[in-house]
Amino acid sequence: MTRLDRQCSGTMTLDQMLADLPRACDVGCKTNSKGSKSFWIGFKLHLDVADGQIPISGVLTSASLNDTQAAVPLSLLTAQRVTSLYDLMDAGYDADQIREQSVSLGHIPIIPRRKLGSEPAPVMDPHQRVRFRERTAVERVFSRLKDEFGGRFVRVRGWAKVMAHLMFGILALTVDQILCWSEPQKVEDPRSRT
Repeated sequence: MTRLDRQCSGTMTLDQMLADLPRACDVGCKTNSKGSKSFWIGFKLHLDVADGQIPISGVLTSASLNDTQAAVPLSLLTAQRVTSLYDLMDAGYDADQIREQSVSLGHIPIIPRRKLGSEPAPVMDPHQRVRFRERTAVERVFSRLKDEFGGRFVRVRGWAKVMAHLMFGILALTVDQILCWSEPQKVEDPRSRT
């Protein structure tokens, strides 16, 4: 059985799933939208983000781990913390087991299907496409974590130290985001511009 099959089999607890994820420092590879590959040495942070760019759950794994293998534990962590209706994920999470797990949690999975061979990728329903646009919130959180909260260059060694460093950044980012939402917005009266 693959790791994803074991996670979805119902025989593993959340703690066992998290313990089964690799935590060693290694090499990760990612293909960007232009087809170029980028490599890095270290770890990969998987985040679950709510509307309003508020991080809910995070899992730190080896850089080489495929995203699908962290999806089930991450969704279970989030389900313990908040009630949500949708699971929005990019095509990297395209797996029937993940969709079934999402439905079993009472969520609606919105995950674009990847193109297989010469067949065109199935198209999402219009209402799903509208909701899927909100998935960019997680990209903005990662961007802010890297650019504003010290996540781009982590200069410590070891899984525990890297996790602590990133979680301090996530904590600061979360507080900043909540403060942005709680501040009253100034509405300028157009008549005052004379």
